[in-house]
Amino acid sequence: MCGHRYLFRSRSKGNFRMIDTVVVQPASPGVDEPSVAGVSWAAVAAGAVVSLALTLVLIAFGAGLGLSVVSPWSSSVSATTFKITTGIYLIVIAMISSSIGGYLAGRLRSRWIGVHADEVYFRDTAHGFLAWAFATVLGAVLLASPATTVLSGATSGVSAGATASAAQAGPVEGFIDALLRPSTPSGDGNSADARGELSRIMASSLRAGELKPADRAYVNKVVAARTGLSEPDADKRVTEVTNDAKAAADNARKAAMQLAFWLTASLLIGAFSASLAATEGGGLRDGTWKARRTR
Repeated sequence: MCGHRYLFRSRSKGNFRMIDTVVVQPASPGVDEPSVAGVSWAAVAAGAVVSLALTLVLIAFGAGLGLSVVSPWSSSVSATTFKITTGIYLIVIAMISSSIGGYLAGRLRSRWIGVHADEVYFRDTAHGFLAWAFATVLGAVLLASPATTVLSGATSGVSAGATASAAQAGPVEGFIDALLRPSTPSGDGNSADARGELSRIMASSLRAGELKPADRAYVNKVVAARTGLSEPDADKRVTEVTNDAKAAADNARKAAMQLAFWLTASLLIGAFSASLAATEGGGLRDGTWKARRTR
């Protein structure tokens, strides 16, 4: 703020009158801005670590509950009920761990002096969201390898032997099998070569969606020679087994899809819970939580 004095002459009295005129200049932006950083990274890291640790504890507890309910021989829980229960438990884990981590991120952050209440509310929300994001990224890095293994195994939908054979075989092994395929298969279907070849054929057919006519004719001959069935009966068995393998692959795909949806829902709910809890923690830190609630 600065003042200027001007001299004016009065027409009515002929004398001079001194008039003080005050000119207000806008203050430079950022003069009253506090020097404290807007993000307390130590509080964010502390909240994220606690959130991740609680997530691991609750996952271990849930795995123990699941193993106590589900038996490999018999179980009173249906597959649908088990999937829904697992999805709900994932959401509960996200709510509990994210809320505690976000609360700590808001409660442990530095106090901002001279910052408007709305800006403080936004920063507390951002602290909770950052704590959730940090915990999510850190958990993804730590669990990347196990999660990739589980998802790839679930979506493959083929037997362990077929998957192992297909993984060990090179990309040209199927063409080599076609070149060396005998016109009349032997009845020794238990040989490693015959089983390995059929595993590669079935694996490639499941990826393509259907057996090729030449591959199907050869598989029918091998099954007929090994089992003693006629060619029509062998063809019927091949059809049944192929349909069962497709159904297993489709079920695995649906299970992976449902798991992905449940994980997405749990992550979104976790982000909301962490942000909301951080505002409560920050309000209690500054002693303004009750005032915020009554606004």
